[in-house]
Amino acid sequence: MGFREVSGACRRAAGGTAPGAMNHIEVAIAREWLSVADICYCMDVSTFVVSGVLRSGRLPAVKFGREWRVARVDFEMSIEESRVRAVARCLQPPAQPATRRPPVH
Repeated sequence: MGFREVSGACRRAAGGTAPGAMNHIEVAIAREWLSVADICYCMDVSTFVVSGVLRSGRLPAVKFGREWRVARVDFEMSIEESRVRAVARCLQPPAQPATRRPPVH
């Protein structure tokens, strides 16, 4: 599943002209703190997906009562880190199957 640009909520910033370089993703929402609904809108996922990521701690967030808030900078960095990990996985050579030695009698 790749990054999707949805209704202009998230956009790619200029830069990254080196071969293989990735452009920085910026969230085009003017607030410093994003709600679950903001993240759902930007990433085109359900509230269940976002809430699960927040509860697991994979995305830094603060909770006020029943409401989660994510710093926009943390959200952008999380997207970047996920993309870097995905590219690194794609560039790894395929794992060689383990060879089995015949049993020694």
